Amino acid sequence: MSQETKLGVEQNVAGLLCYMPCGIGVVFSVIAAVVEKGNRFIRFHAFQSLLLHGIAIVLGFGYQVFSVILYAVLPWSLYNLWRLAGLFAFGAVLIFLALLVVLILKANNNEEFKLPIIGKMAAKWAQVQGEP
Repeated sequence: MSQETKLGVEQNVAGLLCYMPCGIGVVFSVIAAVVEKGNRFIRFHAFQSLLLHGIAIVLGFGYQVFSVILYAVLPWSLYNLWRLAGLFAFGAVLIFLALLVVLILKANNNEEFKLPIIGKMAAKWAQVQGEP
């Protein structure tokens, strides 16, 4: 079920590249969303990846603000509460990376695995011209 793409890779490879961590997936998703106007599969994964990474960035920024406020407000006797917040953030990062691995595997198998809420948005945005 290989389909020719403008990116020069098979569509399942393009789909999984959208979910690569460390900024690679974000950059590839932007390129894929702009270049692949006629491939709904790649556009879906590009938009879902951008939405997912956007949420992660907003949550990470919110955690940083919360952490600074918590550190500034708490007395030293409650310092461990501040450290506990860091432990929760580490757990959230591990969950995010595990989710990326699942999405990479699904994209590699040519599946459109829709995440709750953002999956529907990505599917709507991925529509190509002439498609119902």
